[in-house]
Amino acid sequence: MRRFLAISAIFVSMLIAGRPALGAGQNPSNPQQRDYLTDEEADQIREVRTPSERIKLYLAFAEDRLKKFDYELHRPTPEAREAEVLNNLLNGYSGCVDDGADQIDLAREKQMDIREALKQMKAKYTQFLAQLQKYDQGAPGLDSYRDTLEDAIDGTKDALSDVDDASKEMLPPPVRRKQ
Repeated sequence: MRRFLAISAIFVSMLIAGRPALGAGQNPSNPQQRDYLTDEEADQIREVRTPSERIKLYLAFAEDRLKKFDYELHRPTPEAREAEVLNNLLNGYSGCVDDGADQIDLAREKQMDIREALKQMKAKYTQFLAQLQKYDQGAPGLDSYRDTLEDAIDGTKDALSDVDDASKEMLPPPVRRKQ
């Protein structure tokens, strides 16, 4: 009996130790919600049905984070935890860009037409990249968020590459001939 209990205890502890922990960006109450999204934003993402609509939302959320980043960066009276706030905003921006680019793969799998969304992504990501590169040229307090900024720049370049690849792969809609 003791041997059975010992083996059972070992088995249970191995199960508990082997249980995957929550990944970064997951909320224990909702495994689909990313931690950089507000509850309202996460609801908006869940409510839309197509990758194209999600891409547009992620673009808006990324743009919002960059506007807030710019505001915080040039704020006359900086926040006490300025470096933390700036890094969090850049991480949120990167998350939105990455998740927006992930929607391209989803659209490919479902064979959905996202050409219009790809055009918007290309325009916005090009604009975002230029803005991020300006910050990299010597914005105030650059040392406190340099690594996060470089990650955001790299993520934006990767997303632009994904957009370019998807644009080349997407076939135009069929042309209807008049009879």
